[in-house]
Amino acid sequence: IFVAALGASHYLYAEATRSQQLPDWIDAHIHAYEYFQGVPEITVPDNLKSGVARACRYDPAINPTYQDMATHYGTAIIPTRVRHPRDKAKAESGVQIIEREVLAPMRHQTFFSLAELNRAIRSRIEDVNQRRFQKLEVSRYDLYLEIDKPALKPLPATRYEYAEFHKARVNIDYHIEVQGHYYSVPYELKGEQLDVRFSAHMVEALYKGRRVAAHPRDDSKGRHTT
Repeated sequence: IFVAALGASHYLYAEATRSQQLPDWIDAHIHAYEYFQGVPEITVPDNLKSGVARACRYDPAINPTYQDMATHYGTAIIPTRVRHPRDKAKAESGVQIIEREVLAPMRHQTFFSLAELNRAIRSRIEDVNQRRFQKLEVSRYDLYLEIDKPALKPLPATRYEYAEFHKARVNIDYHIEVQGHYYSVPYELKGEQLDVRFSAHMVEALYKGRRVAAHPRDDSKGRHTT
């Protein structure tokens, strides 16, 4: 169960995913930003290996795909310190609320698809967000509208398209190999190592952070795109 909470209002979002692997991790972030109808200045995740390769308060090593997504949405990724749950206290208490008020009441129900389960989770989260705090005359939703929503950045015009990264060395014929297919790059880069970003539709080659080639993705093995 992925859980996210906004910092001021404690407005909650949660969804069930099949795994904690990178594609599910990225999708859950996208869905959370869309549920919040905006993007926070800073996203503070746990040190999940799918997102954070090396934990460090001042210079963490962020997974390239996770960083690419953060750049697309204009948010800064600052992971929590190891064994410092107070760094994300809102999310920690949010997990307890989701366990107690969302998951526990459904423990005897059987769901036959992930979509069916997430519809049930969404309905219960709406109830939690609309319910007034015990010692306040406002709900999480009221505080979200008043404090958090005006401070969020707008969503970008397009949803992030999942992409993975790897390194490839330019062959003598000025092509690089990406999952068995060969793509051309400028011949001057022969022998250089490039960063490769590939999504469902595009393959992009980057040299020292600058894009030097882009091709439509082709999964046919042993063939060339030049």
